[in-house]
Amino acid sequence: SDLRQMLATKSVDNIQFLPFLTTDANNLSWLGYGCLKGDGTVITVNAIGAALQTLYILVYLYYSPSKRPVLLQVLLLLAVVLTGYGYFSTLVDTGTRLTQLGLFCSIFTITMYLSPLADLAKVVRSKSTRCLSFPLTVTTLVASSSWTLYGLQLHDPYITVPNVPGIVTSLVRFWLFQRYRPEQDKPY
Repeated sequence: SDLRQMLATKSVDNIQFLPFLTTDANNLSWLGYGCLKGDGTVITVNAIGAALQTLYILVYLYYSPSKRPVLLQVLLLLAVVLTGYGYFSTLVDTGTRLTQLGLFCSIFTITMYLSPLADLAKVVRSKSTRCLSFPLTVTTLVASSSWTLYGLQLHDPYITVPNVPGIVTSLVRFWLFQRYRPEQDKPY
């Protein structure tokens, strides 16, 4: 919906850039994990995710009135990804590389799933779910549940564990949608 809004309005008003950037970094990290593990599912899903997030970043950059901060953030992301690639491919021995990369990806994913907690506090204070996206909540629940089941099937804790917070935060958001129905919203 953010991409559609940017294309329709030809602007980036009210659209945050950081989620695009962090999701792209997350996809690239998991892509590296999938390549190292030789897991075609992890590779395919995260290659598509990284390509889409890169598209969102390019569209955001195109419509952004101040391109310099956006470019600096993208360059910082590239520097972090290249540094991480260099670290994991040269400084970490092959025996522990998959474990360390899996742990890094897990921590990064957990952080991403827990980052909207500030929005949840805002919803409770304002008694309005206006700042929450219902489609994103549904998508997060489906995606995190799917990855949790996939990780359980593979007995891979690095895939299973970080997706559980996605399920929990989605269920909390559904409860908030039920508790503070949109028709109860009062104009600010």
